[in-house]
This record gives sequence, C-alpha cells and structure tokens, in this order.
Amino acid sequence: MVPKEEKTTASAAATSPVHVSGKSTARIIGSAVAGVSELALFHPVDTVAKRLMSTETRVITLNSPTQTAANLNTAIFRTSAAESVGRKFISLFPGIGFGAAYKILQRVYKFGGQPVLLDMMTRRFGSDFDEKFGHKTGRTLLSATSGSLIGVGEVILLPLDALKVKAQTSPEQLHGRGVVDIFKNEGLGLYRGAGLTAMRNAPGSFALFGGNTAAKTFMGVGEDGCRATWTQDAIASCVGATASITVAQPLDVIKTRIQNRPFDSPESGATIFKRLIENEGIGGLFKGLTPKLLVVGPKLIFSFTVAQHLIGYFEYKLK
Repeated sequence: MVPKEEKTTASAAATSPVHVSGKSTARIIGSAVAGVSELALFHPVDTVAKRLMSTETRVITLNSPTQTAANLNTAIFRTSAAESVGRKFISLFPGIGFGAAYKILQRVYKFGGQPVLLDMMTRRFGSDFDEKFGHKTGRTLLSATSGSLIGVGEVILLPLDALKVKAQTSPEQLHGRGVVDIFKNEGLGLYRGAGLTAMRNAPGSFALFGGNTAAKTFMGVGEDGCRATWTQDAIASCVGATASITVAQPLDVIKTRIQNRPFDSPESGATIFKRLIENEGIGGLFKGLTPKLLVVGPKLIFSFTVAQHLIGYFEYKLK
C-alpha cells in the first residue's frame, strides 16, 4: 500500500512535465512572446471574424454566389468595401493598441496562470482524482478544470477586449474619445456581457486545456519526464483549440454582439439571442465558426504551441 502523501507527490511529479510548470519568469516570458507573436500575425484575421459575427443579416445566399461575394465584401471591409486592395487590407488593423494590451495580458494570464493553478490543484486534489478517475483521466480533468477556472477569471480583462471589438466593428463609437475619457465615463459599462463571457470561457477553456492534455497523454508525453517536442505541442494545441472554439462559438457570437452595441444603447444577451434565432435561425449561433476554425483556429494553435514550448524551454534554461 502506497502512503497517501507519497501517492500525492508521485501524482504531482507525473503531472507537472506535461503542463511545463516551472519558474514564474519562464511562464511570463513564454506566454508574453506567444501573445506578441500572435498579435503581429493574426490581428487582421481576428478583425474579419469579429466583423462576420457582428453582421446581423444573412451573408450567404446559396443561389447567388455574386450576392454572397458582395455581402462578404461589405461585412468584412465595411466603409472600405469600395476602396483599393491596399486600403482594404489596412482597414483590417483597427484597435491594434487595445488589441496589443489585451492579447499580451490575456496570454500571460491564461497560459502562464493555468500551470500555477494546476500545480496547486494537483498538490491538493491529485491523489483523489487519480483514485476516482485513474491517473490519465484524472490528469486530464485536473488540467481542464484548472483551465476552466482561469478562463472565468479572464473577465477582468473584458474592458480591453470590448474596446478592441468596438474598434474592429464599430469604430465610430470611439471616434474623438481618449482612453481615459472612455474608462472614466463608461466605467462598469465596459464589463457589459461579463456573465456571458464567463459562461463562454468556462467550457471553452475546459475544452482547450483538457483537449490539449488528453492529446499529450495519448501521445505519451510527460510520462518519461521529457519535454514535448514542437510537433507534439502543435498536435496537442490543435486538438484543444478545435474543441475550445467549437464549444464556445454560440456564446461568442452573442458576446460579440453585446460588445459592439453603442455605449448608450445596450442590449441583454437574452434579447440578442431571441432576435438572432428569429432572424437568422439556429445557424446564426455558429456564424463565423468556419473562418474561426480555418484561420482563427491556427492563431490559437500557434500561440498555445509557442507558449507551451517556450515555457518549457525557459524553465529548463532558468533552473
């Protein structure tokens, strides 16, 4: 019979390599580099996805490819729809300042914070999860649960996300207003949709970290104490990101529409949901899912892969 204390220690030791837990400096550097890299490469793609999700009319006309193309052009490029290709491309970079602040802080908090919480939960609950679910499933559930809790706490960054979304979808709402003025006058209004955001983040982050860990467990990563390779991190991130985006998409559509409403004309998530179902059908809840999986998905896969691998690398170098 293995004493409970030894069992817990063994569980924690077996779990930590998969989640590249280590020094705080390594986590901050790795996740910050991932955030900066993601922003530089994928901000225009994020703008396209947000604008599609904010479009409250049918975009796809099955019997008219020409009309569909015109609808997409208007939905994506807005006031620059009739401009040159160069101007259209430039129009996809609104809110880059808010985007930078939000994305870097978000990645440091999420990718750097989840391993910290996971370590705490493993020390406290690792042996219990192993007994109830088995070592591999217990490890996956611990990772998923810690990720879900971190995702809920992410709502603290909601004001920066809301301003980024407004800059991407309704820039006229921010025209002529400084950041200090916006925060001073809007106050807690910038946290509009916080409940819905938490509801979206909880299952989304559960699927992200749970799927990632399940994939690594399937590949046998961490069992021998070795760090994952770039390829293994990428495959695991792909599984987690795909699950996360799909699970969170319906609530993400409603959240985006809450955030792009004018400051002086807010609407509840219930009202937006009801109108969406009436006007667009159930498929409206998954509007933007295809571009997110095809284009935004790689963004999350990229940043999650970079963060995990660099955290492991710097953890090893900073020992």
